[in-house]
Parts: sequence; structure tokens; C-alpha cells
Amino acid sequence: MFNGVHLNDGNIRDGDAEEARFRRPRRVVVTGLGAVTPLGADVPELWQGLLDGRCGVRELAGEEFADQPVRIAAPVTVDPATLIPRAQARRMNRSALLAVIAAREAWQDAGLGLADAQEGRVAADRAGISMGTIIGGAPVLVEADRRLRDKGPRYVPPLAAAMTVPSQAASQISIDLHLTGEARTVTSACASGTEAIGNAIDRIRHGHLDMALAGGSEAVLTPTVMGAFAAMRALSTRNDEPHGASRPFDKARDGFVHGEGAGVLLLEAEEHALARGARIYCEAAGWGLSADAHHMAAPDPTGAGIVRALRAALRDADATTRDIAHVNAHATATVEGDLAEARALREVLEGHDAAARPVPVTSLKGHFGHLQGAAGGVEAVASVLTLHHGLIPPTLGCENLDDAIGLDVVTIAPRPVPEDGNLVLSNSFGFGGHNAVLAFRR
Repeated sequence: MFNGVHLNDGNIRDGDAEEARFRRPRRVVVTGLGAVTPLGADVPELWQGLLDGRCGVRELAGEEFADQPVRIAAPVTVDPATLIPRAQARRMNRSALLAVIAAREAWQDAGLGLADAQEGRVAADRAGISMGTIIGGAPVLVEADRRLRDKGPRYVPPLAAAMTVPSQAASQISIDLHLTGEARTVTSACASGTEAIGNAIDRIRHGHLDMALAGGSEAVLTPTVMGAFAAMRALSTRNDEPHGASRPFDKARDGFVHGEGAGVLLLEAEEHALARGARIYCEAAGWGLSADAHHMAAPDPTGAGIVRALRAALRDADATTRDIAHVNAHATATVEGDLAEARALREVLEGHDAAARPVPVTSLKGHFGHLQGAAGGVEAVASVLTLHHGLIPPTLGCENLDDAIGLDVVTIAPRPVPEDGNLVLSNSFGFGGHNAVLAFRR
């Protein structure tokens, strides 16, 4: 049994191991991946869809969307309620369902059984969860309000309150896999999933946990939420062109496309992973945070906050710009958002010898839209796979690169990861000026 007390010596006493955990930061590695996205119900379908240039955006059916100014989005390809026992699924909001499915995949991808913690093969109190979401179960509350108004208080679902809270994804993963270390939730707009992964890295580094499932989930493709974003003119209005609506970095971009999904990594202390013979994808080398302190929705056009987050991630990973092999950009296909990120990347990469080898940049939102709180989780999964397979997916929808971007944007077809770099950065930025960046090392 690997009970979380091994360091380098299998005979080390528990007390000594506990002291050693807090004496030095531990290296954190990625050992499992899970995802449910508009490109498929698991990680292999996500990855193949990215390489093939598939798009998961489509027109939404149903009369509730008929009068909406925006009627396109990127839903997941499977009904998540069919993948979980019915009695269990009825107690979860859709976001939590997606999170549990992705967490199960990551757990099993790491060579672990669904009952390992419950049956004592994994130290349950040394394993935790860190999930990001923005809205969580708010659609449950909207439906409960509709029933209250139409039929009266007797028709409000008895579990509506418990299913509304944003923390339900983390708690349901904990219940499903019997993990008792901790179950945390991060809500920081569209940076939520990335920040949740960063928090988990620190919890493992400093000895609070040996392993953690970390990522993000979101499922809010409802008329209310889509109408709200459409009212602020944040969404693409290409209703007649779903597959060409999301255009990161493109001259003709006109807003983001809503999507839903979940992406989860299993993070472990390196010695813990080695002790149980786990397959290691890469190192979760560092992360950075910053705040714009600029506007409730618009990004700081100077990109200064993004610059701080990028540099913080490099410092945390003990890396320089010369180590960067690739950047997985946030780039949502909003006019000002893409420009602010590009401006920040150009400033940070000034120390890199761009004449010898420019840093390739891509955005995945042309494939599946903007997954909100799930974006950081799913894009972290893709960043890990980019390192693992040595291939950078193309930026779908970028047919005419905006001249003002000034970056080496990967388009049309996958490109090999440059061999002289060992670091991939994964960016996420959100309303209110939340900036988060992850650094993964080959």
C-alpha cells in the first residue's frame, strides 16, 4: 500500500516523513487525464478532434432558443446522465455530472481503481480535489424559480439548494471516489479551472496532499445565461455559420461562442507516483496569478496584468523565456481580449530569440468555443497532451490572422513541438481581471 509516507527511503518513519514534507517543496507530476468536451466523451476523442480540426459548435435546437439573438453553442457530445447510475445522477447538477465523469477518467487513466480509496489501497485522507467553476448549478435555481412561479412552492425540487452551489462538482467527486483529504472550489471567472489546478500544485508541493484531482467544469447552455452574454455583446452572432463562428486571432472575429465540458488532471507528488509505478505525462512545474484592477468585464488593453501572470509562472517553474516551447493561449475570439493577450505575450517573449525560433502559439476555442470555468481544465489537458505527443494542435477558425497579433500562430495543421524548449504555458483570463497561467515541463 502506498500510504503517502514514502519519500526516498521505504523504511522512513511516519513522523520523519511528515516533517520532511514541510521541509522542502516537492516536485509535482501529472499522471492522469480526463475530459468531456464538445469533441467527444473522453480524452482520446478530444485529442483526435483537435488534430483533425473538428469543430463542436452547432445551432441549438429547442423553442426556448428560437427567439434568442445568439442560437449557437458547443454542447458536449453525450448525455452525462447516461454515464452515471440514475439514482446518483439525479442528485447532481449538469456541471457536477461532467466533473465526475472527467475525474473518473483521470483517476483510471492513472492506473487507479474507482474503489481504491474506499478499500484502503489509496490513502483517502492524502488525496484531494480542487475544481473551478463560474456558475455551477445556477440553471437548477432558474428551473426551480420557474416551477415556483408556474405551479407553486410544492413543486420546487427538494434538492434544488444543494444542487445549486458551485462547490457541488468538487463534493460529488469526493463522494464518488471516497477521497477525504479536501474538496476545494475556485470561482474566478474564466480563470477558475486554471487557478484550481495551480492551487492543487501548491497543496501537493508543500505536503498537505500526495495527490489531487484538479480542473474545471461548466454547463450553462441555457437561454438565461446565453441571453445575458448576448446582451453585453460578448458572443459571436454567426448563427448561420456555426462551424466558422469562433475565430481566435482572426481579423473577422466578433465574439466568443459558449461551450460546456469538464477537464481534470490527476496531480501527484513525484515520489508518490514513482513509489506506485505510475506513468508520468509531464511535470506540473509552476503557475502564476495576477489581477488587472481595471474593469468588471473588459481586459486591460495594455496586457500588463497578463504579463505579470506569465512572468510569475516562469519564476515559479524556475524557467526563462528560452525554455518556452509553446503557448496555449486563452484567446476567446473577442476583439480586445485577443489583442491584450497578444501584446502581453510579445512583451514577455522579447527575451526569447524569436529570429532563431519564434514561439508557436495556438488557441483551442475555434474547436469547442469557450468552456467558461471548464476552459482552464480542458486546455490544461490539451497542453499536457501537446508535450506528451510532441504535437501542437492548430488554431481552428483563424483563416486571416489579424496583423496586430504579431505572434507565430499555428494554423491549418498540427506542428511538432520545438525540440529546444521544454515548457508549455497554458493561459486563462476572466472577467474582472483574473489572470492565471500554468507551466508544464517536458
